[in-house]
Amino acid sequence: MPTTAMAQRKKRKVKTFTQYDYMLLFMTTGIALFGVLMIYSAGYYRASVFGQPFRFVKSQLMGLGIGFVLMFAVSKVDYQIFIQKIGKRYPLSLSHFVYIIALGLQIAVLFIGAEHNGAKRWIEFGPIQFQPSEISKIAAILFISYAVYRNRRALDSFIGFMCIMAYMMPLIILIAKENLSSAIIIGGISIGMCFVASNKKGYFIVCGLLLAGAMAVYIIFGDPFRMERIQIWLNVETHPKALQIKQGLYAIASGGLLGKGLGQSMQKLGYIPEAYNDMIFAVICEELGIVGAALVILAFLVLFWRIVVIACHAPDIFGTMLCVGVMVQLAIQVVINVAVVTNSIPSTGIPLPFISYGGTSEMIMMTEMGLVLGVSRQIKQK
Repeated sequence: MPTTAMAQRKKRKVKTFTQYDYMLLFMTTGIALFGVLMIYSAGYYRASVFGQPFRFVKSQLMGLGIGFVLMFAVSKVDYQIFIQKIGKRYPLSLSHFVYIIALGLQIAVLFIGAEHNGAKRWIEFGPIQFQPSEISKIAAILFISYAVYRNRRALDSFIGFMCIMAYMMPLIILIAKENLSSAIIIGGISIGMCFVASNKKGYFIVCGLLLAGAMAVYIIFGDPFRMERIQIWLNVETHPKALQIKQGLYAIASGGLLGKGLGQSMQKLGYIPEAYNDMIFAVICEELGIVGAALVILAFLVLFWRIVVIACHAPDIFGTMLCVGVMVQLAIQVVINVAVVTNSIPSTGIPLPFISYGGTSEMIMMTEMGLVLGVSRQIKQK
């Protein structure tokens, strides 16, 4: 009919477009640049001992620069490439391939790894040095995202969950041999992603209780080093090895509400060992006060909120799980780092994301944010 034809011609066509989540990009960049500023403040004294006041800043900026390149490069690639098969004759996806590489690197570090501070965690090729455990984090996120994409319903049963953990355990055990902190993070990523993907939550509670009991028995009877960490935590004022945590608490207390001012920390002047690394949150509290520390935590909460928004609007479950994995990793590291610095839990060496010193960690985290930005680019908006 003519009227119908005219109505159809007048009917507006709904156009869709895609773009970056610029709020996520802004928050990631802002937190990372703030981290460089705090590394300069917290590490200036230590770097000056070596006659290079900008030593840590230069290294962090180099890692951050490479990380930005990787982030934008990964964000431009269709993230669904990781669920495609490597070849017609091979059933493995690119996610499997990344996992196998990570597993191989963790085996290699046991034989050819460079040892620093009594731990063999690094692989060195001339001037290039990196921690395979950082690569293993992104490998775990990709692998579990693919597993959920292929059969999410399997996680509604305990057996399905154990099948995924059976694949992850070799990687976790290899990492735990030299780096328990990273093993905890990867274990947390694995369980956290499975928990989000599963419609049945009850068996996670039972598994959690059993795991906590097993860890308690192991620490009490089989791991005197970890038991000592617990004793330090319970007796921080009197234990002779509680120097780092004690000085960190002094820094937090002396900062007060508004802090002493940027660059004015006293505890970073040799009192807190490696103040620019895992204990950098204590320096933030001392120089910027409780208000400054609260703003840093608020910045991370905004970052998490944007990742959740992208996850909820992702085109497919694989994209959703990529976002979930990245958020779980960042949340674990933020919570544990702040809890350790404030002596809320026993000490363990987990850095504050984007802020603590570490070139490899910076590059991998920026790459992970590139995955999330890549998912955001696939979201169609009216």
